[in-house]
Amino acid sequence: MTVAQSGAPTSSLERDARRTNEAHAGEVRPGDIAIGVIIGRTSEFFDFFVYAIASVVVFPKLIFPYVDALTGTLYSFGIFALAFVARPLGTVIFTAIDRAYGRGMKLTVALFLLGTSTVAIAFIPGYNDIGIASAYLLGFLRIGQGIALGGSWDGLASLLALNAPQKRRGYYAMIPQLGAPLGLMVASALFAYIIGNLSAADFLGWGWRYPFFVAFAINVVALFARLRIVVTPEYTKAFETQELQPTPMLETLRNNGRLIVVGAFAPLASFALFHMVTVFPLSWVFLYTDEGPARFLLIESLGAAVGVAAIVASGWIADRVGRRTLLGGTAAAIAAFSGFAPQLLAAGEIGEIVFMMSGFLLLGLAFGQASGAVASNFPLSHRYTSSALTSDLAWLFGAGFAPWVALELTSRFGLVFSGAYLLSGAVGTLVALFINRQMVQDHR
Repeated sequence: MTVAQSGAPTSSLERDARRTNEAHAGEVRPGDIAIGVIIGRTSEFFDFFVYAIASVVVFPKLIFPYVDALTGTLYSFGIFALAFVARPLGTVIFTAIDRAYGRGMKLTVALFLLGTSTVAIAFIPGYNDIGIASAYLLGFLRIGQGIALGGSWDGLASLLALNAPQKRRGYYAMIPQLGAPLGLMVASALFAYIIGNLSAADFLGWGWRYPFFVAFAINVVALFARLRIVVTPEYTKAFETQELQPTPMLETLRNNGRLIVVGAFAPLASFALFHMVTVFPLSWVFLYTDEGPARFLLIESLGAAVGVAAIVASGWIADRVGRRTLLGGTAAAIAAFSGFAPQLLAAGEIGEIVFMMSGFLLLGLAFGQASGAVASNFPLSHRYTSSALTSDLAWLFGAGFAPWVALELTSRFGLVFSGAYLLSGAVGTLVALFINRQMVQDHR
């Protein structure tokens, strides 16, 4: 048992969270866990999309004005990837903090690091003020975000899955995934509003900084919402009795290394599509068309709403046909979509809308079950840390370099090659699911 779990609270925020819950002590309810999961994931994805949007519409001009727009965007996407490279390191560091001081201390430190790194980006001077140091500073803060994201794993998604009714596992598996489209909706709408109401000079001068301030405020709210759950005695007991405790990294990799790798590749189709309908198309429209970004950001917000509905539907479908079956079926559908997705994106305003709505529909169905199909095979004694590592590696392999790769392929060989990238993700998912099925059968 950790110090924080057996002794006094380790921070004033934890003490406040415990006092808030004194009147609500009782058994662990899936509904309460779901609320904490949604709030936490939405705040993380809001941070993600605020930075991603700025990588297209701000940083190429602010940080890399000495190169052309395409090269500046590619440089910006390179810094974007640093957070995903640093994320596994964050898991290693904060797992040690978790084991020594408790989950409450881990979350407090991680989310304050995330909030501080995020809000500090809002104060970054441009290249014209401090030269190339602005790029190094941005990269440093992006690494800080990645380390913090690795430490923000709270185990609530695993606890939610274990407390879900047997016949509704698919429904509860999709709940954590709702944070992605919800975070995108808010981030896109906020940027669209600011861009649409400011001149280009004012936006690049100071307007773009406001979403990063909002991200910090949301992180503070999310921190308290999650602490309200994880530091209460009933939830601490639930984590312990379900054996959802952090385990040493080497021990975890030694016991579950193969399954962690398979789990990291299983959601590649949904992760590839994730960027094909969010970050990459914004960069393509911004660089290769005459459209303003505000309009496309509004389309993304509407597409995200479709994604929310599709994620909810994925839970209903998965409970009837099985999570692996749904994930495999959507991977095949994404492979088919990759054949005509580039043509839709290049077909003008109507084509963009059809591309985005159909893409988000597929994304919701696939992404809704992407995290649970393989993670459910982890033994309870290693599920907490194994799930965190699997999430880190999945984002690194499937998302970290996706915008850079897709834009590089498009700029060199044409838009059709972005479809080839999407196809490779679908193939990766199908292969991983096949290997996972063989591994499960071998253990029977």
